[in-house]
Amino acid sequence: MTRRSGQAGYVERKGNAFYVRFWMDVPGQEARKHMSVRLCPATGPGRMTQPERERRAREIISESGADTEAQFQKTEAVNLGITFRRQAERWLDHVQTRKRKPIKPATANSWENCLDKWVNPSLGDLALASVGNLAAKGLVAKMVAEGRAPKTVNNVIQVVKMVVASAINDEGEQIYPRKWNHEFMDLPEVCEQHTPTFSAEVVQEIVFSAIGQYQMLYALLAGTGMRIGEASGLEIGRHISSDASVIKIQQSVWSGVIQTPKTRNALREIDLPRNLALMLREFIGEKKSGFLFRSSTGKPLCQTNVLKRSLYPILESMNHPKSGFHAFRRFRASWLRKNRAPEDLIRFWLGHANQSITDGYSKLNGDTEFREECVEKIGLGFKIPSPKPDVVPIVPKNEGPAQIGQALLNQA
Repeated sequence: MTRRSGQAGYVERKGNAFYVRFWMDVPGQEARKHMSVRLCPATGPGRMTQPERERRAREIISESGADTEAQFQKTEAVNLGITFRRQAERWLDHVQTRKRKPIKPATANSWENCLDKWVNPSLGDLALASVGNLAAKGLVAKMVAEGRAPKTVNNVIQVVKMVVASAINDEGEQIYPRKWNHEFMDLPEVCEQHTPTFSAEVVQEIVFSAIGQYQMLYALLAGTGMRIGEASGLEIGRHISSDASVIKIQQSVWSGVIQTPKTRNALREIDLPRNLALMLREFIGEKKSGFLFRSSTGKPLCQTNVLKRSLYPILESMNHPKSGFHAFRRFRASWLRKNRAPEDLIRFWLGHANQSITDGYSKLNGDTEFREECVEKIGLGFKIPSPKPDVVPIVPKNEGPAQIGQALLNQA
């Protein structure tokens, strides 16, 4: 449409009258139709001069809407005749394969579930051109009637909007531009979301109750604020410094598949306090490679299995409501702020984006000495199990405290 500069029309005489001829986009027809509209008689009453005929011709073309973008889009939409379901398939494939910001598999899985469970059963067979506020209103009413949370309803409607907006012409312009009206849809507002977190006491009890590698996993999640996928992707020798004081987040795991982290800001380093670094060194031991947390086959841990076999049972024994791994991340974020950690470092350690231009100017994340000082001062907020001594001193039973202390010093 942007390539069309507008029509002046062609005025011609046919018999005893003048006519204006112009092109018109017609729904259901690929080629434009050649229109012909009578202007005036060639002679007698009502006859127009040449300037008058040309002016009237432009008025007729304007009144017909032949040059308007709305007429063009309406025609193009009808001619394409694509259903919502088909466009949703194209859109979901495109957002995963495009070069600019392709979505993660987890996001694709979530959107696909929205389409399969809610959107396609209601809107899938409708022409994409007819999916607007009224169609969305019906979907909202259905989801609310079934007791879905406001956040869920909003997420589903967002998918509908993205599918409709994804239909574009050769110029990259939306074929079906919409002015979405949330008031008309009666879209519920998202007020209070369920965002569970752990207290310091709960974290400590979880860590002390866990066994094996799960104990290290929970301590690391709570002490760093990293995402569970990032922890699952850690490899010994690649992502952990020799003294275990710094962890590099360079990859993540979802559903057993290695991928890049959630965002560009998630590519970062996380500093560990000395006591957590010592615990991590002891956990690694003599291992030189492989995933830090692994299954019996050497593959990354299945996150669902960890929840069902370890975390949920521990929480149940504590009479604590079920919570996911993100509760550890919220605990760490709260602890950092409670102890007045610099906002620059909080965003850096958690992998969040800058909030202002000034944040981009600050380079505290590159000051390793300052980071070490801060993380040590802030600490963990919970206790971790004491390291087990490699050698248990053998002391004669008849020796007193002084002799026992000397024996310990001799073996140190």
